[in-house]
Amino acid sequence: MEQTFDKVAFKEKLESSSTFPTRYLFKFIVPMGKEAEIMALFPNEEVLLKPSSGGKYVSTTIQKWVENADQILALYDRAATIEGIISL
Repeated sequence: MEQTFDKVAFKEKLESSSTFPTRYLFKFIVPMGKEAEIMALFPNEEVLLKPSSGGKYVSTTIQKWVENADQILALYDRAATIEGIISL
């Protein structure tokens, strides 16, 4: 069963729990070899990479200054186009 993502609820949660601008923590898991695609979404940002113990996946962590919840949602939308990505 495919899970749907409620963008409106997520945006409301972001706006009620954050004061913008803020430094937001993005975490993704991508198949090995896809890390460059994540890094391309966050130019000029430090991307921490941690390979999985089995070597098939890479955990990525990025802290980025964002102006508003819409900017966070836009980055998640762009990241969702990466094949095999898991957004945390």
